[in-house]
Parts: sequence; C-alpha cells; structure tokens
Amino acid sequence: MKSQIMYLAVACSLLATTALAQPRVEIPGSQLHSLSSTMVGREYNLLVQFPRGYDDETKSFPVVFVLDAQWDFPLVQAIYGSQYYDGFVPAFVIVGITWGGENPRHDSLRAADLTPTNARGVPQSGNAPKFLSFIKSELIPFVESKFRTTHDRTLMGSSYGGLFTLYAMFQETGIFKRYVLTSPAIGFDNGVIYDFEKDYAKKNSSLPVRLFMAHGEVEGGVPGFEKWVEQLNGREYKGLQMQTRVLENTGHSGTKAEGYTRGLQWVFERPSLTLSESVLKTYEGEYEMDSGQRRSVSVEDTQLVMQSPYNQPLVLYTEGNDSFYAKGFFLNVRFKRDSSGNVTSAEVEQYGGTFSLKKVAD
Repeated sequence: MKSQIMYLAVACSLLATTALAQPRVEIPGSQLHSLSSTMVGREYNLLVQFPRGYDDETKSFPVVFVLDAQWDFPLVQAIYGSQYYDGFVPAFVIVGITWGGENPRHDSLRAADLTPTNARGVPQSGNAPKFLSFIKSELIPFVESKFRTTHDRTLMGSSYGGLFTLYAMFQETGIFKRYVLTSPAIGFDNGVIYDFEKDYAKKNSSLPVRLFMAHGEVEGGVPGFEKWVEQLNGREYKGLQMQTRVLENTGHSGTKAEGYTRGLQWVFERPSLTLSESVLKTYEGEYEMDSGQRRSVSVEDTQLVMQSPYNQPLVLYTEGNDSFYAKGFFLNVRFKRDSSGNVTSAEVEQYGGTFSLKKVAD
C-alpha cells in the first residue's frame, strides 16, 4: 500500500508540475470569472464555455463542472465540440474550476482542496470538506444566478480530481446527477475513500447517479481500481448506473482524453426504446422537402431507417413518443400526426439547422 501511495503522489506531482509555467491561452467563446470563497478563504477562477443556441434566452442548459481547469478545460471543451457534432451529447454549459490569485501553485493547491483527509507526506492535504462546501453553497448558486443552467449537473475530475469526485458523490450525492472520473487516487491516505463509501452504505441502500470510471492499463494500480469497482458492484445500490473501463496502453495522464470522451458519451446516453413493428410501420413512406428533394423511411430488421440524400441508410433509434435520433450523426427526427393518428410530416434537426418533411406517399 505504501508503494501505491508513493506512486500516486509522484504521478500527481509530475502531472501538476508540467503545467506550472504554461502561458495563458484564451479559448474563443469562453469567459473568465473570479469568485472569492469565504468558506475556503481562497480565490477561484471559473472558465465558462457556452453551447450553440445559448443566445436563445428561452432555453436553459445542463452544466458540466470540470476540476483542474488549468489543464482540463481546453480538453473537455474540445471533446464536447466533437461529441456534440456527432450527436452523442446534448448542448451543455462547461464550467471549469481552477485557482485564482497571483501565480497560483496548482500542485499544492489541488493537493489541499481535492483530498478529503490530511495524509502523512502530503502536509497541505485534507481541505476537500471546505472545497465541497464552496461548490455547494457558493459556486453553484453563483453559476445558476449568472447563467441559464438547469439542476442537471455533472462533475468531472482525474487523479486527485477523481478522488474528490468520488468523495463528493458519497458526501453530497444529490448535488450532481452524473459523475465522470479517470485514474482516481483510490490509494490516498491508506484507501480512505473506502471508509467514506462504507459510511454511506450504512445509511443508504440507493445511489441514484450515473457513474463512469476509467483507469489506464499501464499506469499502475489496476488491481486496486478493479477492487474498488468490485466493492461498488457488490453493494447493489438501487439506482446506481455504472460503467468502468481499463484503457489499453494508457498511462496516468493519458486516461483523460479517452476516458472523458467515453464518460460523457455514456453518462449522457439517450434511451433506445423498443417499438412494435406495427407502430414502426406507421412511419414508413416517402417524405418531401419544400425543395422537392425526397427522403424515404422504411422498417428494416425491426428498426426504422431513413434514407439520406446520399443514399446512406441511417438507423433511427426511439427516444420517446414519435421522437427518434441517429447515433454518430447529428440527426433528430420528430414525426407529427393528425387528429386521426396518421403520420403526416416530420421535423428534422441536423447540425446545420432544422427543416420539415411532408409525407407524400405510404
């Protein structure tokens, strides 16, 4: 266990010190806000990115909070752009959390705020209770008062940030709906996160969250990660939806790119409902745009398929009543019916805009 803790400390330190002298880079479309915390006694910087459609003041959006934003905000912003374009995630606001003030020492500050207890060898550690109070009572109210966000919140973090994400899940379960974390420092302070989980289990039989966790195959500590996953699975918490991955040929820092991508895909995964063939048949037919271009809809192997303008068949998955979507492609289709229940048209939303289709033949 001592060797595992030493590995984690070295890995976290190396990860931190590589970014100490980074020049400041502005990301187009993002905003920088400062927030002083009376609970922690520190100043924090918030990096905020808005989604497409945010200029529509009638809309509010889910919000994803990203720890260690001094490194991970650009990464998550880039991942979000690609995954939104491919239709895997909805539009959401990204709020990155990092430390403010002059020349902040991210390595020591994160070792303090992201760790739940004071561990030997990490003298500044153990400030996570105050940092979590800051997030709950100061940061979230600030975000919700200033931006159009909903109560649908996600927390993301890696390494010490992954440890804090787990700690927050057990201490303040209701704050966030979704949790995405990679390479969590499970061995910190002799595996103290196990104690927090055991205390939670004594009082609760349910854990109503979507949780994604990933670990690098070659970063070390895979047996410890698998033991942790086994512990959570063994509880059989009601409402817990969990997916885990050990990422092939991936080290400690490298888990973020793939882990955050897969994590966001999974925690925001849309439902895929099953409809009877008779219901699916009601959507079949030829549909025409105002330009005269046509698209056909048919049932193939118990799935609804729309033919694209390039004769590429797109499988449509059922999300809800008359609502469908494609996977790996930004396409949402909403069929419309008349008073007799007959399908008469469809509204199609693609990345470039929305257009209508009129049903012209069965």
